[in-house]
Amino acid sequence: MANMDLHEIVESGLCSGCGACVYVAGESAVKMEMDKSGYLRPIELRPLINSEQEAIRKVCPGIGLEHPPTFDKPITYHPVWGPIIDLQAGYANDPEVRYKGSSGGVLSSLLIYLIETKQVDFVVQTKASQRFPLLNETVFSETREDIISAAGSRYAPASPVSAIGEALLKKGKFAFVGKPCDVAAVRKIIQSDPALEARIPFLLSFMCAGTPSMKGTEEIISQFKVNKQDVTRFDYRGNGWPGMTKVELEDETVKAMDYNTSWGSILNKHLQPRCKMCADGTGEFADIVGADAWYGKDGYPDFTEQDGRSLIIARSLKGKMVMDLAERSKVIQAAQFNLSKLSTIQPYQFLRKASMVPRLLSLRIFARKVPRYLNMELIAASSESSFRKHAREFLGTISRCIKGRV
Repeated sequence: MANMDLHEIVESGLCSGCGACVYVAGESAVKMEMDKSGYLRPIELRPLINSEQEAIRKVCPGIGLEHPPTFDKPITYHPVWGPIIDLQAGYANDPEVRYKGSSGGVLSSLLIYLIETKQVDFVVQTKASQRFPLLNETVFSETREDIISAAGSRYAPASPVSAIGEALLKKGKFAFVGKPCDVAAVRKIIQSDPALEARIPFLLSFMCAGTPSMKGTEEIISQFKVNKQDVTRFDYRGNGWPGMTKVELEDETVKAMDYNTSWGSILNKHLQPRCKMCADGTGEFADIVGADAWYGKDGYPDFTEQDGRSLIIARSLKGKMVMDLAERSKVIQAAQFNLSKLSTIQPYQFLRKASMVPRLLSLRIFARKVPRYLNMELIAASSESSFRKHAREFLGTISRCIKGRV
């Protein structure tokens, strides 16, 4: 894997579509395009030289992730949940932000706080494309209104890291918010050029269950029995918690579907291959992570519509500082959350990392390329689950390999 080139990374199914390769090779050499499977993938515009391939390997989160060998106090590393300084649950004090966010609006509130206190000049984030509402685009948000307009989950391909070069051409500092793999890529970029930390002081992420292809979105459109050309707005979530999946048409007709159906029955069946090998669905390389702080019901998250609540994890000292200052400024309302209850409200993320060892082992049996994970305590994480569950994951992955689904 150490010598894989960009083409091999894509062909092996290790590409997450983050766009880091566009940043390091340059837009004249690589661009992101939607492939026939509905995923964003890099296209080489010219043959890449060895130094460019090496630069791509250094920042690509798809081929592997690595933490430092040890964490300094007060950071605790949990085998399943990653580095944690502080764990809370809460919500945005601004009712509009809380309502429009996917959960409790905490990430949006923190981004607004960073801009209004001039700790950053803008935010690099993803929102629905204005021209093509089913697609995503990367934007540079500079105001409260900009951030609110980008609130809500986008369960479709996005490549925000490809915009880092453009962002660096602008004056000032910026925060970056993206999927765990996007943030891991930016962290690698900063590690390869430490001077960039002054320009990108804050990395924020959210827990991610995987990126569905555009075919998932098209299946939802099909179930609504509308033509995608007539769609003027597509919301996966937001405007409530968990929020409805809504489609607005040119004639102002609105079609809606509940979250449990849109994600649980449609979108999660279209995840890209790399997501099925992901040991970091929880944003381990971010400064702050937001997620749904679901209320439990019969040992499973309750998706009944209600006021939003966010899980908030500070993973670095600067992340903890921002959380504390935001709470003192009454930007967010939050209270400590018991780590032992985390697996109850985020059971998918728990199982995902706890079962990564048997899943990767089964893929290796079929000679599949798999990511390299260092200092992420996968063996310790596997001890959090049972032998029976490991056997089921192992055999399930074997079955999917045989059927060509992995």
